[in-house]
Amino acid sequence: MKIAAAQLTCIPADIPGNTARAAALAVEARDAGAGLVVFPELTPTGYELAALAADPGLWIADPDDPRLDPLRSAGTAVAVNVALRSDGPRPVIATLVYCADGAPVTTYVKQHLYRQEQDAFAAGDRDGHFELGGIRFSLGICFDNHFPELAGRAAAAGCRVHLASSLYGTGGGTEERATVYPGLAKEHGLYVVLANHVGAAGPWTGCGGAAVWAPGGHLLAEADDRTAMVVTAEVTA
Repeated sequence: MKIAAAQLTCIPADIPGNTARAAALAVEARDAGAGLVVFPELTPTGYELAALAADPGLWIADPDDPRLDPLRSAGTAVAVNVALRSDGPRPVIATLVYCADGAPVTTYVKQHLYRQEQDAFAAGDRDGHFELGGIRFSLGICFDNHFPELAGRAAAAGCRVHLASSLYGTGGGTEERATVYPGLAKEHGLYVVLANHVGAAGPWTGCGGAAVWAPGGHLLAEADDRTAMVVTAEVTA
């Protein structure tokens, strides 16, 4: 299966605008032969924590929320990370996975919240694994991936590909991006797929570099540090 990692610059708190941008990238990935495309953290709204805390209207209601229909109808499977309404007073940061016909596959909630996220979101308490096209996948969201036991559990459960929806900024984030993800691939024998922001992203400037690493840590595909785009690589079961 060919997997695509996406990067884009999000419009602050604009769900229709960002969903349209992401859907265009999903179509581009589909046309390049990708069976699944992964998007950065909080793609529909951008990484706008103050806006998300102030306006529950920016929270995705559930996997069937019609505001995500443009992505669900792109003709390829997608993993899109959102602020998702929960049973409690706070939303969660969640990756929603849909198959190519738009049907929901699974939902994973970020377990390790980063600094200021702890004031705005609730944390998850279980891992996210699913199967698509005969390949087992695991999910991690940004800071989750700094806890290698998450990928270790995925490998022990038979997962082959680890999908990471993230935000890494210029400066220190560039170095973290270049060490954490190939490190997971090398340590746990997984393909690792990173989707990242590029350009303005809340308080940061996304460093781009969406990428795919092979088991062992070899780089298979990598985006630049300035362009909204998708990169693709072949993964095997």
